[in-house]
Amino acid sequence: MTSQTPNNSEVIIHVQDLSIYYSAFRAVKNVNLEILRNKITAIIGPSGCGKSTVLRSFNRMNDFVQGAHIEGKILFHGQDIYDPAIDPVQVRQMIGMVFQRPNPFPKSIYENIAWGARINGYKGNMDDLVENTLQSAALWDEVKNDLKKSALALSGGQQQRLCIARALAVKPEIILMDEPCSALDPIATLKIEDLMRTLSEKYTIIIVTHNMQQAGRASDYTAFFTMDDDRAGLMVEYGDTSQIFTRPRDKRTEDYITGRFG
Repeated sequence: MTSQTPNNSEVIIHVQDLSIYYSAFRAVKNVNLEILRNKITAIIGPSGCGKSTVLRSFNRMNDFVQGAHIEGKILFHGQDIYDPAIDPVQVRQMIGMVFQRPNPFPKSIYENIAWGARINGYKGNMDDLVENTLQSAALWDEVKNDLKKSALALSGGQQQRLCIARALAVKPEIILMDEPCSALDPIATLKIEDLMRTLSEKYTIIIVTHNMQQAGRASDYTAFFTMDDDRAGLMVEYGDTSQIFTRPRDKRTEDYITGRFG
């Protein structure tokens, strides 16, 4: 495994010797990775190599899978998020997630934003929070006159931006995105990519994608994963996106980028 991390960038997540298991099966092994603040990091690789498993480990979503457990450490601001003293609910508040398919609540547009903030104890002006969050997700101008309308009436791209707004409403530091554009058309996809770039000024974004063009366009850093002979996922190479796509150091990376396998 090769890596490249600029010395002048702040590391917000430090992954140390991470292996992830589903019962006895080791799905991911020996990952070492540094995620940089206010950057977009893409995780790429063939199906089944553990990309989403690694992503979900960053906010303990794998806790909901029976038999899932880890070895190693994931440090967020230097604190091990798997320490028994750490509340996973607080982890998920600080490290939010947007899923592959838009999953708005069957509530109004307004309540999709307000509900999550409310249960997390928000005491400020809810109208202002809803407006500011929808503006941050580049959705306000499209829905400001229809806030009472069901979120399920929105287009797929609008629903995904609403889900991003919902994640932003609880004031996270990191946003995880698991193939957020796979169910969207090209125009909606470009809107999400533009939004990611804007959001990275305030947030750290980690995205799993099968779309090589998307990774090349939208990310600052890219981690390439593949599988070993035991079908365990491993990180082959990590570095600046332009380097990964134009001067990969490992032939496995080059073969995947150029479409020779995967």
